[in-house]
Amino acid sequence: MIKSIFVAAIVAATPVVSQAADLVVDAQPIARQCADLNDASLTAGQDVVFLKKEVVARMDRAIAVAEDPHWISSTRPTFVWASETKVACGKAYGYLQSNWRDEEYIAKCDCFHAKMIGFMN
Repeated sequence: MIKSIFVAAIVAATPVVSQAADLVVDAQPIARQCADLNDASLTAGQDVVFLKKEVVARMDRAIAVAEDPHWISSTRPTFVWASETKVACGKAYGYLQSNWRDEEYIAKCDCFHAKMIGFMN
């Protein structure tokens, strides 16, 4: 019992120094391209048919990445950005189905997809 407490105290007091480099610092310059939603290449002013096609393409890529065991078990945040892309693109597509162009979700879909792609390379 005392030995267990002693080991737990040592483990708790030991600083954590080993982390994956790409989790600590955003080492991918392309992943930073959408620091602001105004940087998105998809905008609400574009044709609805074009937007639907592009949003669905990004969502399909994100679904494929989110289901890929390689990215699920990776130390890179690719899976996280794939999940965020699925949600944002799904919402953007839902709005587009009713001919409503939600600027925020269209931009998030594009930006999150860019971040996902950036961390894949």
